[in-house]
Amino acid sequence: MTLNTKIIIADDHPLFRQALSFMLKSSFVCSCLLEAQTIPELEQKLQETSDIDLILLDLDIPGAQGFNTLINIRHTYPEIGVIVISGFEEPETIRKAMNLGAAGFIPKSTPVPAMIKAINDVINGKLWTPIGSYNPDDDIVEQEDKLISLTPQQRKILLMFAEGLLNKQIAYELNLSESTIKSHASTIFLKLGVKNRTQAVILLNDRQMANASFTQ
Repeated sequence: MTLNTKIIIADDHPLFRQALSFMLKSSFVCSCLLEAQTIPELEQKLQETSDIDLILLDLDIPGAQGFNTLINIRHTYPEIGVIVISGFEEPETIRKAMNLGAAGFIPKSTPVPAMIKAINDVINGKLWTPIGSYNPDDDIVEQEDKLISLTPQQRKILLMFAEGLLNKQIAYELNLSESTIKSHASTIFLKLGVKNRTQAVILLNDRQMANASFTQ
């Protein structure tokens, strides 16, 4: 780990947070550690402290609302790495967290040496998940298939979502009713396996970075 690395531990369990803090201080003596027990506390730390390098985020922290906090952090602070540390270890949970922009996923049952390696890998620009739980190449194929399943009109609407246009503006541009745009949006979300615009645009941006051929 580099000098002056700043890490926020966002977890509401005092004993786990204390153990994680002790582990980091013992293994990375040059790190600066901050702690947050709730999402409002995490947001306050992010606003008050510049140059945060890494967030260790518990999906169950009060106020997290599932993956919403991960999505919001990746959108608002794209330069900050996020490692999800969770008691949920199902492959689908791991894949979803990684697909939404997490740099790593550490189950809370992970042995300490593996946790240290995982955090060090992420600090050094690598992804980390338990062995066999996530293959980014599989997700690239899956995401590509989902995007291909969209009709030309749906692809155009998705690109307009990415531009930040409102349903009303899209309806005007495409000479359609706003209710038709909402219907298309629901179908797009269903096909892409997402719940809202933000997640749809994240998926689109991930694919555009991997393959610039997605066009209208």
